[in-house]
Amino acid sequence: MVELLLLPASIRSELPFGYWLHLLIFGLGIITLLLTSVIIFIWLERRLVGRFQLRHGPNRAGPFGLLQSVADVIKILTKEDIIPSRADKLVFWMAPVIAFTPVVLMLGVVPVADGALLADLNIGILFVVAISSVTSLGVFMAGWSSYNKYSLLSAMRTVAQLVSYEMPLILSMVGVVILTGSLSLNEMVKAQSIPFILLQPAGFFIFFTASLAEINRTPFDLLEADSELVAGYNIEYSGMKFATFYLTEYCEAIVLSTLTATLFLGGWQGPWLPPMIWLLLKIGLVFCVIVWIRATLPRLRIDQVMNFAWKFLLPLAILNLLLTSLSVIFWPTAPAWASGLINLSMLAVFILVYSKFFKPGGKTVAV
Repeated sequence: MVELLLLPASIRSELPFGYWLHLLIFGLGIITLLLTSVIIFIWLERRLVGRFQLRHGPNRAGPFGLLQSVADVIKILTKEDIIPSRADKLVFWMAPVIAFTPVVLMLGVVPVADGALLADLNIGILFVVAISSVTSLGVFMAGWSSYNKYSLLSAMRTVAQLVSYEMPLILSMVGVVILTGSLSLNEMVKAQSIPFILLQPAGFFIFFTASLAEINRTPFDLLEADSELVAGYNIEYSGMKFATFYLTEYCEAIVLSTLTATLFLGGWQGPWLPPMIWLLLKIGLVFCVIVWIRATLPRLRIDQVMNFAWKFLLPLAILNLLLTSLSVIFWPTAPAWASGLINLSMLAVFILVYSKFFKPGGKTVAV
């Protein structure tokens, strides 16, 4: 889609009908699959959290509670849409749209099979990084336009967290780019004869952890915690506008699962089953891990969140990038098990050194 929009109008008019049909089918397919997946994943998360907490979870609306998410959608769509009288109404209305749109666009460069994607950009991963940063703009617009001090403070904290964790997140993806030699997500999947999670365990740890902070999931979800800042930057939103922010967070979790499966788990590759089925299974597996973390780990304080980004993840990401670069330059023929073992050893040593010299709050301990 981006490639098409960048072409002059005279050239676009000469494109074959099949190209337009391809864009239409993939575009509608992505939106339909994303919205359907959100309903399924909300139900799945509630059921899994219920099991983790030794309860049944939703089991009243429909068999196994399958219609509970549908009932919630109907309920939230029928709620009154209230806009504060002193809010900047144009910005207030645009904020959820700007926050949601990049989530859909990121899926346009993710392959569901070899060459089967909306736009096979040769800078696909760069496109993902660039477009994902737009979400923080929508968050800040929501907090600022609400004319509420709590909303503004929460929006500022959210942007601070997003910017802080973007740096280790991007550096972790650079390691995958070095191993692949390409910025195309399709080429990254085809290069994984061995999943990169085995070659880059430290990179996977950095990517997955930083992504949890980027999408505001446990243990980094304090920015919208009820005990923190009165539900956060979206406190003044109701009705469909609030539903859009809620939808954005779950769509971000699905996009995180998709990118994790694509970058580190081999994407659509796998034996026997069709490629798209393999991708969906891996996405579901990663999402279950996200839910597992939610039901297990406690919420961090804001100072712990920022310290973890700047004092732990960022140095680890730099070390991982340096180690990956040196291994590609000086030992390009290294066996996969050796590369993975060296990377994993670096991760273990860094964690041990960090736990030895730093407290959880980030203060130095006398040796």
